[in-house]
Amino acid sequence: MATEKKNNEAVTTRLKADYQRLSEQLEALKATRPQEDRREGSPFGKREEEATETADLENRLALEKRVLDQMAEVEYALEKIAKGAFGKCENCGQIIDPARLEILPYAKLCVACKGKLNRNS
Repeated sequence: MATEKKNNEAVTTRLKADYQRLSEQLEALKATRPQEDRREGSPFGKREEEATETADLENRLALEKRVLDQMAEVEYALEKIAKGAFGKCENCGQIIDPARLEILPYAKLCVACKGKLNRNS
């Protein structure tokens, strides 16, 4: 029991650090958003430039969404630790291999269930 508590404390510390890193990454992404500026001239000019800007915006928004999704995963894992349900597969209820949790501390499924899910997708 003491070992489990110690492990959970270590995972909590790591998850909080991950959350902080992701939060900083999100702020950096938001800071790189271009400011709205009015273009002068023909509304039909500079289409290539506008297409590039649109593609850049789409990529930036996709990155922001990925970071937000990861932050939500970290928050969920922290909630599971608080509830005492951390490290259990949400599908079969078995203990998730500690090596898997070392790599991906917010894993929801054991390797077997994740494999089945991937094969069915």
